[in-house]
Amino acid sequence: MISSLFNTLFYNPLYNGLVLLIDVLPWLDLGLAIILFTILVKLALFPLSQKSVRTQAKIKEVEPQIKEIKEKYKDKQEQAVKTMELYKRENINPFSGFFVILIQIPIIFALYFIFLRAGFPEINTEILYQFVKIPKQINTVFIGLIDVLEKSFILALFAGITQFFQAKLASPKLEPKKEGAGFGADFARSMSLQMKYVFPIIMFFIAYSISAAIALYLTTSNLFMIGQELYAKRALNKEKNG
Repeated sequence: MISSLFNTLFYNPLYNGLVLLIDVLPWLDLGLAIILFTILVKLALFPLSQKSVRTQAKIKEVEPQIKEIKEKYKDKQEQAVKTMELYKRENINPFSGFFVILIQIPIIFALYFIFLRAGFPEINTEILYQFVKIPKQINTVFIGLIDVLEKSFILALFAGITQFFQAKLASPKLEPKKEGAGFGADFARSMSLQMKYVFPIIMFFIAYSISAAIALYLTTSNLFMIGQELYAKRALNKEKNG
């Protein structure tokens, strides 16, 4: 039931969109089509994802004040109350980003599965809409150099590198480790370090173990997120400076 609903609402429409793009722009190779299609989907989601990015950027801005609250108020409940008061003053809804991300998750998974098991250059005609034509020919060699159906060390490396910079840009600045820090501080620090250094390595192995198509999708997605982070920070700085 859930699988059928996921296919109907997310996988099938996105798959048909990619096939339609290749048919309308036959000069595109599959690699360029993946890049363009990923950008188009990201642009469609931009209003939603931008709200999440702006929320995270604003939370990062008030981190020094949150740190002061934690140092001043030792009681956890009081810390929570004062932190929420700070968010209210700064017009920050810390939960809005979570709901926005939740909405995007099925779309992200659908894109991932399309590039994972779409079966190009053959087309899955069983899920093709009537108005979507089967492309006469699909060139799977990206810019005449890399077959996106095969593994690519270079593109997988790009996926890992762009993931590192995206995580670095999105992660809060880590304070020097203090002796006697509580479990919560150590856990948050550990998670931040893993997101910055370990996850890009995992991303590299995922991209390399599957195909260059996945690597292209991940790289394009990461670069778009980097641009979005920079855009959000610039917009917030403009708002602050009037």
